[in-house]
Amino acid sequence: MGFALEGPLLEGALVRLEPLDHRHAAGLAAAAEEDRSSYGYTWVPRAAEIEDYIDGQLARAAAGTVAPYAQVDRATGRVVGATGYLDARPWPTGGAGLCAVEIGYTWLAASAQGTGVNTEAKYLLFRHAFENWGVARLDLKTDARNDRSRAAMERLGARFEGVLRNWARSWAPGEDGLLRDSAIFSVTAQEWPQCRAGLERRLARTPARS
Repeated sequence: MGFALEGPLLEGALVRLEPLDHRHAAGLAAAAEEDRSSYGYTWVPRAAEIEDYIDGQLARAAAGTVAPYAQVDRATGRVVGATGYLDARPWPTGGAGLCAVEIGYTWLAASAQGTGVNTEAKYLLFRHAFENWGVARLDLKTDARNDRSRAAMERLGARFEGVLRNWARSWAPGEDGLLRDSAIFSVTAQEWPQCRAGLERRLARTPARS
């Protein structure tokens, strides 16, 4: 039997990652309509698109290609964004479990950026993938021009591997129908202990939210 890409509830001190559902629609709509100036290279649905966005993610989940999450701020109970696992890849030798997976579909409301929520969310996703699924590697990708996102991935402890040219659809304004170059980062199982320690040190320095 093949691996089923299903993400369980994941909870930290700052953020709770809840499997995406239509009950998150109102919160996601509010989060998406905060200051959108940081979304230049990332597609984030508008409030009017949230129901269709959730329908699409749930359809991908039913097909086994995505495990989507809503990000919930534990201090306030507000939905502050979304993320997910995707592109699960089996072992090429046919072994049980999962060889690799990507983390993507990530966006946060402006008010949650720079608060430690993203760091802890990635920590929870990384830890589950390495320590429960036993993956050999995790992938993260972003528009190669998105310096802010690339710097954030490096701060997480991910290693830059290169640029995949004409790899994915561009979400930049005025580039409908064009392709973007994607910068790819990864963390391997061998690197995870050091990466985990670094993330835990960062989270220990993060002020509690109220």
